[in-house]
Amino acid sequence: MIALTLAEIAAELGGVLVLPPGGEERASVSGSVQTDSRLVEPGSVFFALPGETTDGALFAPAAVEAGAVLVISERELDLSVPVIVVGDGVAALAALARLVVARVRALGRLRIAAITGSNGKTTTKNLLRAILAAEGPTVAPEGSFNNHVGAPVSMLRVDEATEYLVVEMGASHVGEIARLVSIATPDVGVVLKVGLAHAGEFGGVEGVERAKAEMVTDLPSDAVALLNRNDPRVAAMASRTAARVVWFGTGPDADPRAEDIVASADGTAFTLVTGGLRLPVRLRILGEHHVSNALAALGVAREFGVPLERAVAAIERVARAERWRMELLPREDGVLVINDAYNASPDSTQAALKTLAQITGPAQRSVAVLGEMAELGEYAEEEHDRLGRLAVRLNITKLVVVGERARHIHLAAGLEGSWDGESVLVPDVDAAYDLLREELRPGDVVLVKSSKSAGLRFLGDRLGGVEA
Repeated sequence: MIALTLAEIAAELGGVLVLPPGGEERASVSGSVQTDSRLVEPGSVFFALPGETTDGALFAPAAVEAGAVLVISERELDLSVPVIVVGDGVAALAALARLVVARVRALGRLRIAAITGSNGKTTTKNLLRAILAAEGPTVAPEGSFNNHVGAPVSMLRVDEATEYLVVEMGASHVGEIARLVSIATPDVGVVLKVGLAHAGEFGGVEGVERAKAEMVTDLPSDAVALLNRNDPRVAAMASRTAARVVWFGTGPDADPRAEDIVASADGTAFTLVTGGLRLPVRLRILGEHHVSNALAALGVAREFGVPLERAVAAIERVARAERWRMELLPREDGVLVINDAYNASPDSTQAALKTLAQITGPAQRSVAVLGEMAELGEYAEEEHDRLGRLAVRLNITKLVVVGERARHIHLAAGLEGSWDGESVLVPDVDAAYDLLREELRPGDVVLVKSSKSAGLRFLGDRLGGVEA
């Protein structure tokens, strides 16, 4: 974070600065901003935010012991460092991020790209970070810091030297992306896809569409709305923005677009077509669905003036989308495990199943280990049922369904009489591991896919021989 005085911070946050007894006000603070006391380091600012199950104020003493020099809290605390007392900790975090980004942007160097979509945000962010980090000082979130707390924390990492800020914007409710855009209005706003991720919380796909459209509705006319031409709901957002619209996709009116897509166990290849250029691209990331993410990252790079040959070279060096996202775990016995169990929505799970079918050779067995897709609300039964029928249509050799909440995958597959494969329902990850440990054989290609809450990512690690 850039250096700010305590008085500046208190004024921007609308808070009251409380100094410790006998303490003196520091000239300024410029350390990292944290909401997790375990991440605090010497010089950090600690936001003691209230949570659903605990209160960050309880961890303020530990944060101070770890080196925090300022605590921001919704109540007074007896600490040996200054405390700024605010009415709303989350709003204060957003206000501080807004101040810091605005000051850095006023220096004239900072360019901001923001990414949203039901699927693919983290992969696109990682690909874009690889491109931009090779061009200049770049700030992008680690993992999936994309909500009303994580995104501002990521933004606060910018300083006077930062040239590029990449922000991943997720949401569980309508209005959350709009608030994030108001903190750091992007030069390029990317919308990848509208699907049923979190549909239960949004009240249906129409609610998801309204939420994702917030990325572009408030963009100024000198910004760019980079939209997925292949998704009709995303394409419809062109009428809702004053920004210049740029399409990416596979159709003839998309630029950048992808042609000649080939997916294999070694990665995904395609031809990038943009302007008068045709460039071969060879992603190491598994899955045809990641081509769209690559196009989005390359589209941002082009808007920022990065030579596309350098941008392509950068994304070709990215070894994996992210931990537990289409992560390849080859075993010494010839079994290939694809651990994709960090997130799961109907769209991403369908894409993962199609990838499994595409990369499994005629002499190999395809094994899909599937758990619950969470946060689907009233759509849960229908969408799990749809996955079971898709596994049959793709002729997946063996289906292992984990947990009662995913039962409808198993039931739907069993009702498809033409299928030569087998579906098994097991109660938990331990039962799944015991079953697969006995049944897997050399050459099998195994997909492990579920929402994070189902815990199958750890099953994938165990099957792939990854130590905890």
